[in-house]
Amino acid sequence: MTPTAAANDRFLRACLCQPVDQIPIWLMRQAGRYLPEYRATRARAKDFLTLCSTPELACEVTLQPVQRFPLDAAILFSDILTVPHAMGMELQFLDGEGPVFSSPLRTAEAIRALPVPDAETELRYVMDAVRLIRHELAGRIPLIGFAGSPWTLACYMVEGRGSRDFQHIKALLYSDPELLDRLLDTLVRAVAQYLNAQIRAGAQAVMLFDSWGGALTTAAYRRFSLKPMTRIIGALERTGSDGHKVPVILFTKGGGNWLEDMADSGADVLGLDWTIDLGEARRRLGPALALQGNLDPMALYGSPELLVQETRSILESHGPQAGHIFNLGHGITPQTPVEQVARLVDTVHNWRP
Repeated sequence: MTPTAAANDRFLRACLCQPVDQIPIWLMRQAGRYLPEYRATRARAKDFLTLCSTPELACEVTLQPVQRFPLDAAILFSDILTVPHAMGMELQFLDGEGPVFSSPLRTAEAIRALPVPDAETELRYVMDAVRLIRHELAGRIPLIGFAGSPWTLACYMVEGRGSRDFQHIKALLYSDPELLDRLLDTLVRAVAQYLNAQIRAGAQAVMLFDSWGGALTTAAYRRFSLKPMTRIIGALERTGSDGHKVPVILFTKGGGNWLEDMADSGADVLGLDWTIDLGEARRRLGPALALQGNLDPMALYGSPELLVQETRSILESHGPQAGHIFNLGHGITPQTPVEQVARLVDTVHNWRP
């Protein structure tokens, strides 16, 4: 069955391990600061939260990279922390610091008091953006929705900002794991509702970003990161507004040791960072699961010849079998040369085994 009525459906076909005419490519953070048009829109918005919460601006930014490059999917422009923000946590994006919660979760009372926001009301601006983007894309390429994993959201909510050692969240993990389970359970319900709302609004695939799962031990990863994501995947509405299957992508940065565990999550696609060879991952997992990745974003700063060489090496490592979506191993960085992105996309599309 054809996965969607989109004119270019190779991304969705690859998600389902179906044959494609060429390897599809999209990039994590493909709408972002490396594009001059993004910087112009960001300046008009004045602040990042306004940019995320204004559907017309979010739509504009989502479309910018797919108007510039022949990418095979668009991804909703938003932020993973819109969910805790909708739960009542005051969120700021500070220059040079990134996202900051002014009152991080440090007590049992605060954790137990967290509500599950109604995605159709408190986060309606995201759904309005999804609907607007689908209208503007007019079926050319599919749209990916996304959310942060419960563990990753909990890290920000407890630490109050990004962290190197995760002191506060790990102290909670080891001192009161049941309370951490309570927090994660609330986030499971919030994220599942949020992603289902995106699917109903028109998202044709969804992705769970687990940015900090790799900071955990194996046992802790299985309990506090993978188990909540597996529950979310099991709660998703897997048929989209157009009647076709909605693939789910699970990405844990630093999760190469746990591929087999992640494969049992119910996800259709595993995103991989650059620390694992794509061919090795394919050999370990077999042909039934799609893989996404996994160029080191820093390779885009190398010479044109080196970028082409690194890109082809990944393509050749995976080989010609179905189920490969080319992507970076993490998000594109702000100083990335635009011409290198164009070169990357052309190299992937022109590759033949």
